[in-house]
Amino acid sequence: MVCVVTRRLLIVEDDPGLQSQMRWCFADDVEVAVASDRASALAALRRLEPAVVTLDLGLPPDPGGATEGFALLEEILRLAPQTKVIVVTGREDKENAVRAIGMGASDFYQKPLDADILSFVVNRGFRIAELERENRDLSQHRNGTSIKGIVAASPQMLAICRTLEKVAPTDVTTLIAGETGTGKELLARALHDLSPRADKPFAAINCAAIPENLLESELFGFEKGSFTGATQSKKGKIESANGGTLFLDEIGDMPMALQAKLLRFLQERLVDRVGSVKPIPVDVRVVCATHRDVRQLIDSGDFREDLYYRISEITLDVPALRDRDGDAQVIAQALLKSLGKQMDRPNLAFTEDAIQAINSYPWPGNVREMINKVKRATIMADGKRVTADDLEIGHCDRSIGGDINLRQVRERAERQAILQALQSTGFNMAQAARLLGITRPTLYNLTDKYNISTSAEPTEL
Repeated sequence: MVCVVTRRLLIVEDDPGLQSQMRWCFADDVEVAVASDRASALAALRRLEPAVVTLDLGLPPDPGGATEGFALLEEILRLAPQTKVIVVTGREDKENAVRAIGMGASDFYQKPLDADILSFVVNRGFRIAELERENRDLSQHRNGTSIKGIVAASPQMLAICRTLEKVAPTDVTTLIAGETGTGKELLARALHDLSPRADKPFAAINCAAIPENLLESELFGFEKGSFTGATQSKKGKIESANGGTLFLDEIGDMPMALQAKLLRFLQERLVDRVGSVKPIPVDVRVVCATHRDVRQLIDSGDFREDLYYRISEITLDVPALRDRDGDAQVIAQALLKSLGKQMDRPNLAFTEDAIQAINSYPWPGNVREMINKVKRATIMADGKRVTADDLEIGHCDRSIGGDINLRQVRERAERQAILQALQSTGFNMAQAARLLGITRPTLYNLTDKYNISTSAEPTEL
């Protein structure tokens, strides 16, 4: 079965004769609507979501001027920035055409009407819109970001990703803070992969996983004979990362004595191997991560304040999964699809009770816990439906607890419902409004009220 995408065109023209002539310039595969003023044009824009709009600047109550047309152009670009607007002007009105293009119109057409030229210009607008839509679809398939492995649609996580993309090309030392299981190492690797050092080594070491007496030699290396068993010289992780990125995971657990040596390295970029008297220069970018509150560690005397300022030129505070609006369902769906393919169960889907449980469960283990739960469910599910029992999580209402203010509970539920509707319909405003049982203008008002983006930028985790 071939899915045909309807091409929708909105003609904004106050002359009934021209409306009729323009309507007949297009083939049957174009769905044409007409509007004669700003109010009816905006209503049609919200109702039909046309890919292309032709806009005559001379609209009532200013048919002889362009003020109403420019006002409408501005509103179209604000409400539907992906719509291609073709401005219709008089033969001698090049100044307004140039101004309209500067405001964001995609093209212009000059009267008098020529069916072939108008059809060509509008079809070009459709083609540009289709190419941009295909590009957005590809971007969404890559999860809306160049960050490998990250799935996100929440404003909180998207803000982290945008900051990371800005920071990655630089060499600033970066601290990634967040609970266990939030994907800190993925973000560290992304900082490396998006940097000019991407083709150089990425060396990682977990400061909490190596005994204190071995951590120094693992980091800085050692010379032959420097201690019993040192039968030959060995590079440490810092030297191994030369030219690339060094990732110090769980930096908050580094022993105080070693913190002083790390601070000296960060200041001078010289490595002193254990047992050596000759410093070795190293060019490396340093990225650190911790699940601990470093400020508390400083207050308790377990972490050097001067080292903290060295490692946190930029800090990325990664939110817990429970604090990422709508991400739990998005990530769970992505995991189910991925794990289903791996385990030869490609057509699995969550039941309604599973979705409710995913959205209400607090996920204390964050994404790492979700991976384990979805993997188990992929194996245990009977048939093609995954239930809350398969996930081993029950539905719990997080909105009732310490906060039982009715207005706040209602607003939180309303915001969550809008996010879910947008995500489940691919951010199609018409479908989302139908799913919610409201009109599109009401949905636009609510997305403005709750500061919810109406375009899909889901960033896989």
